[in-house]
This record gives sequence, C-alpha cells and structure tokens, in this order.
Amino acid sequence: MNCMLKPVGEQTIVITGATSGIGLVTARKAARRGAKLVLFARNEDALNTLCEEIRQHGGLAVPVAGDVGNVEDLQRAAAQAADTYGGFDTWVNNAGVSIFGTAAAVPLEDQRRLFDTNYWGVVHGSLVAADHFRRKRDFHGGAIINMGSEASDAPVPLQSAYVASKHAVKGFTDSLRLEMESDRLPVSITLIKPAAIDTMFVMHAKNYMNVEAKLPPPIYDPDLVADAILFAAAHPRRTLFVGGAAKFTSASAYHAPRLFDRVAATLFSRGQRTVRPARPRDDNALYESRHALHEREGMDGPVLRGCAYNAVVQRPKVAGAVALGAAALVFAALARSRRTST
Repeated sequence: MNCMLKPVGEQTIVITGATSGIGLVTARKAARRGAKLVLFARNEDALNTLCEEIRQHGGLAVPVAGDVGNVEDLQRAAAQAADTYGGFDTWVNNAGVSIFGTAAAVPLEDQRRLFDTNYWGVVHGSLVAADHFRRKRDFHGGAIINMGSEASDAPVPLQSAYVASKHAVKGFTDSLRLEMESDRLPVSITLIKPAAIDTMFVMHAKNYMNVEAKLPPPIYDPDLVADAILFAAAHPRRTLFVGGAAKFTSASAYHAPRLFDRVAATLFSRGQRTVRPARPRDDNALYESRHALHEREGMDGPVLRGCAYNAVVQRPKVAGAVALGAAALVFAALARSRRTST
C-alpha cells in the first residue's frame, strides 16, 4: 500500500477541538502554511471568530459547531468539507478533556462524559474520515491523526478516566490501522503521544481534589505538538511522541513496569497537586465549552519550546544521518573487538 500524502499547503484539513490549546495552535499554523481548513468545536462564536481571523490573514477556513460525542455532528463536518472544498485530505481528532481526582471520587457519570469526548469522539471522527476515504475516486492517500498521550502507554494516578480513555484510543487507532492495511486503502493513521503540554488542559479539567491541579514537569510548548500533527499530515507515521519525556515515560513503563509504578505512585501524585485551594468545581469544560481561543494556560515553571528528540524524528534526513552514524559506531566497535580477540 503506497500512501502518497500531499504537502500541507495543498491539503484540506479537518481539526476537532479547534478553538483552544493544541487544536488552535495547529489551525493557525496550518492556515499560515496554506491549508484549507474545516474547524470543529462546541463554541460557535469562538469558531466564527477564529475563521474570520484566518480569512483576514489570507487563509481559508469554515466553521462547524458540534460535539464530537455525536457522530451526526462530525458527519456534518465531513459534508461541509465536501461542499466547500470537494472533500478533505487529513482528519485530526484532537478534542479532549480530563478529570482530576481518585478513581473512587469521580462520579461514573463524569467518567462516561469524558469517554464520550476522548474515546468516542476519536471513534466517530475516525469512522467518518475512513468512510470518506473509501468513497473517494482516484484516491492516492489520506491521513487520520488521533490524539493520544504518554498516558496511552503509562498509568497516571489522579487521572484514571483520562488514562483509560487514552489507552482505549491507542487500541482503537492501532486496530483501525490494521483494517485499513488489510483493505489496502492508502490511509496513514498516526497516534500522537505528547508529554505534558502548556495548554488549557488543567483549566478545562474537572477537579475533585481539594487543591488546584497541575501537570508534573517537564512541560512542553503546544507548538511542538502542532508541528508533529502537520508533519504526520504529510509523512506517513505510525506513532509520534512529542517531547523526549513522553518517549522516556513510555519506555520506562514498558521495560520496568514495577519500578515505574513505585516511582509514579509518589512523584505523579505529588506532582499533580498545588497548595492553592481548588477553583469552583463547575468551572470546567467537561460538559460545555470554556476559555475558548486561548492557546496556552501559562503553567507554573519553565515551558520547553524545543525538543532534540522531535527535531531528529521529524526530519527524515537528520534521522537517517543519525541512524547511519550509530551503525558506523557499532561496526567500528565490532571491528575493534575482532582485532583485539585475534
């Protein structure tokens, strides 16, 4: 299956969760690179404002208001893309939300609502996008990009519903990829796995702790995630970590699970609590939009605006050079070993 993806500037891209955080940064970056956009979120006023901003800067964007938990709303987004641009090339399932608190403290109703957004939103969007690609004639390549997390691979206390949803997103994404390959459809399906990112994540989350929540460091800038998304839109990739910490967390949980559990149980529990009293519990975006058109929260502590890991993996020539260099070092070491033994 040869998946030929267009450059971002020649694409039409659908982005869910487009009015804040990663989705907002991605929409603005994609527009600057010339992509035509269909932007989806719950807040219609914020969507209209964002699309007008993009148009004033010479870009093309149309809004579709709805909830990713309703598949009919996402079908409207696909129909809008078809009516306005003749279809789309990349679909980005970005919408997401979290809940802070112990598993026992978070009501099941809230956990189900989180799954409506984080898991079912990805399922709905992926199936709508896949159906669109199946129907296209003379089709050479499209992309579905799903927002996972380092929590797709590793447990995190005090966010059990969020972690479970991201594990589910990984399982669904990987299985859908196999089905696309079995059907020989040229569709690249990428799972993005960011580390902690300076977005409105904490402000949007519902909090059942008695203190304000925070994300444990290191914290990365959302520009890095947007760059990874747009890279995946033009380069078929199975998985992209964002932030070296995400790769390290995933590898640690896989290779040393018991040690990881012991460390994470302490560090992550402390690292997600501040000393400030919690905001009113109804100040969250679990059930309705809040704090729209904000890219960043301005979290405590330094925010990393660069990442050597991503600089390598998202530049194929650099990655190839690094691989060749590593291979050369291995061969040199083997040669020295043979000479020594003789």
